[in-house]
This record gives sequence, structure tokens and C-alpha cells, in this order.
Amino acid sequence: MDHHAYRHVLAESLAESELPFAPAEFAARRRRVRGAMQTTGLEALLLTDPADIFYLTGYHTFEVSVFVCLVVSAKRLVLQVPSIETGPAVVTATVDEILGYRWESLGEVIEPLAEILAPFRIVGLDAFGAGLRFGVIRELQARLGAERFLDDGGALLDRIRIVKTPAELDCLRKSARMTEAGLRAAEAIIAPGVTDNAVAAEGSRAMLAAGSEFMSLQPIVTTGRRIGTIHVNHKRQVIERDDPVFLEFGSAFQRYTAPMMRTAVAGRASADMQALRDVCRGMFEALCAAMRPGASFDDAARAAEAVLAPHAERVFFSGVFGYAVGAQFPPSWVEETGYIARGQRVEFEADMVFHLPLCLRLPGQWGVGMSDTVRVTPDGAAPLTDNTWQLYESGG
Repeated sequence: MDHHAYRHVLAESLAESELPFAPAEFAARRRRVRGAMQTTGLEALLLTDPADIFYLTGYHTFEVSVFVCLVVSAKRLVLQVPSIETGPAVVTATVDEILGYRWESLGEVIEPLAEILAPFRIVGLDAFGAGLRFGVIRELQARLGAERFLDDGGALLDRIRIVKTPAELDCLRKSARMTEAGLRAAEAIIAPGVTDNAVAAEGSRAMLAAGSEFMSLQPIVTTGRRIGTIHVNHKRQVIERDDPVFLEFGSAFQRYTAPMMRTAVAGRASADMQALRDVCRGMFEALCAAMRPGASFDDAARAAEAVLAPHAERVFFSGVFGYAVGAQFPPSWVEETGYIARGQRVEFEADMVFHLPLCLRLPGQWGVGMSDTVRVTPDGAAPLTDNTWQLYESGG
């Protein structure tokens, strides 16, 4: 059978059988989005970011490199997927219509999509989001006119997605427990002579055993001087005595990730390591106190910068004190709906959730990273993860 027949046969017994949330949750999300569309004058949204599509429909798959889109209008949701993704579309998504195209023939996307969009005079899209193919939008603009496409659809979704519902918070709490299990298991085997790969493998095993799905970002483990270089990962390095070992893990529960950073030492931590840990802790406390509804992301960043300032010339820090997390797909767990950094004027609201990645690196030497995933409350930020904020020492 072809993918059209496959879709119909599968739907007879398994349609929406793997929805990640109750239909009422999706209905509420759609009402918020459609209300925002009406307020801003958008007649339709063309969404291509996997997380945006998941947010409104539940559609999820581990294959996010192919072209998939969702057309949202006041009355209908139309999901377009390649033939290889017919199964996930049927079992994981709640939509009004599924359009299929042959996986190997991207050109088949254009005509049916143009036909769906033709009645709408103003279509919002996320010009900076993942998944929007230049060739696709170029062809749609040639057929329908470039003037009807506006690039503020992504911002509309961001403003809604960044505030989490109770169902989303529950998923983040469950992810947090799995992430913690992975970190505990990884720390337990850290010792001189063990490789960074072995530590990553043990952490991965524990998170998967605890119930994690495929992760949006694989476990990060670096040791010794390699910690001083941001965004390198395990590479068969043998841990030496008294080496620091940097760990950053994030499990996935219904695609939601609550990440956490820890730093362990294969022996005893030096006074300098403990001092940098104290700076990380100080920044964390300043951030949590400042992350209150009505305060801006810039306000919180400045509070943390005041703690970092005496050390800023010595250590490298990314400049982002926090980023929103929620539902995501590879290659990252960063939600991209908000960043705690200088110049970001968005204000905190209750039930926003951020990972606070506080890692201080001494280039060419080592580094210390500590973090929690936190929820914004009226009294400040409260952790969802359970970091001890101590350097784990394996002794010896």
C-alpha cells in the first residue's frame, strides 16, 4: 500500500492513540493562539518548528530533519508530512487534516500547501525558526505573493509557549527526577582512570532506565582542561586524579526537558575550585531573587552580573544567565522563547521555566558549572531540579 492507504488503515485503529496530553489541553492552547491571531490580524499561521507543531497538535517523531508544516486558521489545523512520517502523524497528532507527500519528492509540498493558504490574505510565519525551507517559502511567495507573508508568527507562539500550563509543569518535574537519576549514577563512577565516555554512558543508562525518551541534547561530560572550552563533549579522555568533571544532563518526558549541571572532582577539590563554585552559587541566588513577575530579564541579568563582576576578567561566561525550557527536539533542549541576558526587556510571568546554566571557565585550565531548572513564582524563582550546589568529591 502507498502512504495514503497506510494513513487510512492505521487511523482505523490507532488514530491519536499516542497523544501526549488530554484533548482539553490542546484545545486550550489553540484557543490562546487563535485569540492572539485575531488580536494581531493574522488569518493563518504557517508553522515549521517541530516544537511549535508539537505544542498545538502533539505531533512528535525522532526524525525532525524532514520538512513538516502546520497551517493554523480560525477553523482548521492542517498538518503536512512526508510519507515516512505518516505513522507519527496518525498516532501522535490531533488535527483536522493530514496531507502527505512522497519523502523523496519535496516538490510535492508546494501545490497542496499553496491551495490551503490561498484563501488567507495575511499569513504569519517564523522566518527565524527551525524547519522553514527557503525553497518552499520562495515558491509559495511566487504563487501567492510575498506581501501576504509576515514574519511575526514565531513571536506570537513564543509569547504563549514561554508560560507553562500545569500539565507542562508536571512533565518538567518528571524530567527533573530522571535528570537527577542520571547525574547521581554518573557521579558514582567518577574516579581516576575512568573515561569521560564511561561517565556519559552511565548517566545515559540511568536516565533511559528511569523512563527518558530520546533526548534533545545528549549528555555532556568534559574533564580537566577540556572544561575550559565551551561546548566540547566526551571524547575517550581518561580522568586524572583531582580532575574536575563537568556534567550537563537533560532527560526528556513527553519531549519536556529540565536540564541540570553538576561538577564533580575525581579526588579533592582545590580551594580555587570551591571559590568558583561559590561564585556560581551567588549568581544563582541573585537570579532567583530577581526573577519575579514584573521584573525584566535584563533586571535579573544585571543582578547576576554584579556577583560575577569581580571575576569577569579571569573567567569566560557565555553572557546568557538563563534560557527558557519546555518541549523540544534535537539538536537542542533550548526552547528559544526567552533569554535572561542584558538588553532583554521581556518581563517575567509566573510559571515561566528557565534553565540557569552557570558555568565559569578558565581557558586552557578547567572550569566549574552548576545549574538548576527553575520556575518563576510570585516570590522569585523556585527550583524544579534538586541540585546540592556542592562539588561532588570522589575522595582518594
